[in-house]
Amino acid sequence: MSDTLLNATAPDLAMFEQIARATISELPPAFKVLATSVGVTVMDFIPEDLMAEIGLDDPFALTGLYTGIPMTEKSTMDQATAPDTIWLFRRPILDEWCLRGDVTIQQMVAHVTVHELAHHFGWSDEEIAKIDKWWDH
Repeated sequence: MSDTLLNATAPDLAMFEQIARATISELPPAFKVLATSVGVTVMDFIPEDLMAEIGLDDPFALTGLYTGIPMTEKSTMDQATAPDTIWLFRRPILDEWCLRGDVTIQQMVAHVTVHELAHHFGWSDEEIAKIDKWWDH
């Protein structure tokens, strides 16, 4: 094994956020403007309170999450209690990336980011495939 691999470190939380924001900035113009208002939070794992709220037992089982009201369900009568947010969970993403072995970490983070944006926009699988080149792999 090369010294480069032995001394390699996994991308940190800041790098994951940078990849997610770059992914958002590369969206088609019609979506980019709307997506920039969605918060991006990157953590190693889902917080325990949020994990309990959605009924999840294994923190490694979730790579990302969207919290908020999807655009297809929003109304002018809605009182937002929290901002729309994309959550990315670094350790589960790293695990899935390692298991796959056929995509870059940038592609993996971009895929999770787009998938969570899909919940925000209310996209179908076909609409996701137009945006997320992941499906080409």
